[in-house]
Amino acid sequence: MWSQQSYKESETGKLYLVPTPIGNLDDMTFRAVKILKEVDLIAAEDTRQSKKLTNHFEIETTLTSYHEHNKDTSGPKLIEKLRSGESIALVSDAGMPAISDPGYELVCECVAGEIPVIPLPGANAATTALIASGLPTQHFYYYGFLSRQKKERKNELEQLESITSPILFYEAPHRLKEMIKAVVEVLGNRKVVIARELSKRYEEFIRGTAEEVLTWCEDSNIRGEFCVIVEGGTGEDHTTEAWWEGYSLEEHVTHYINEGTKSKEAIKLVSKDRNIPKRDVYQAYHVD
Repeated sequence: MWSQQSYKESETGKLYLVPTPIGNLDDMTFRAVKILKEVDLIAAEDTRQSKKLTNHFEIETTLTSYHEHNKDTSGPKLIEKLRSGESIALVSDAGMPAISDPGYELVCECVAGEIPVIPLPGANAATTALIASGLPTQHFYYYGFLSRQKKERKNELEQLESITSPILFYEAPHRLKEMIKAVVEVLGNRKVVIARELSKRYEEFIRGTAEEVLTWCEDSNIRGEFCVIVEGGTGEDHTTEAWWEGYSLEEHVTHYINEGTKSKEAIKLVSKDRNIPKRDVYQAYHVD
């Protein structure tokens, strides 16, 4: 057990988690600017992006790179600096560091080494979108980015199906349409709100059913970064027994053949119904 006293003197340096604006630089807090000026080093997801921020606020602190692809080499160097007494501020390109952004591993290393981790409050895209969505805000489930792979994305959505609170996602513009299509297929025609370019000039909210939002995606030139909020489920169990549950594989294939389907196509249909390889169905029907 370790009780962190954030503002007491420490033998080590301190890691500050500093949120940055998600679009409008006026959302930067006075405290965030002060901390970035006072620390020994700023660890940034993209130093080029963060340089624009530090230039704007006349922050002269040295920037160093810390991101998903160099965290295994950069992380230990930052820990060593913290152990030697230097204080470091961690920032992402926009919003709260360590939330669907690099930083979690660095925080874990600090906690394990009893190096104080001090979070600053500030901008977060997901909760900003939620409070303007028109969906319930008493409870919510933050998920972040779904898998890019179709099968994994479907599995993830199936696991979220029983959640009764609004579910918060992030999505890139080039994957938005496929993501909403998967929501329709797995979660049904629930209410959906997508928030685009929050706090920026072209901020936009699209509110409707999942099918209506999918139509918008198909008809629009999709640009910007998106938060997607999906209405929670009812909590009811809609699971029903499939009509073929009592059939063996052979009986299942025979059922389709009796309806006039050729054997090759029947095997494909059974494979799809049961989500099993066609070769297994073929083996059961033609060999066993």
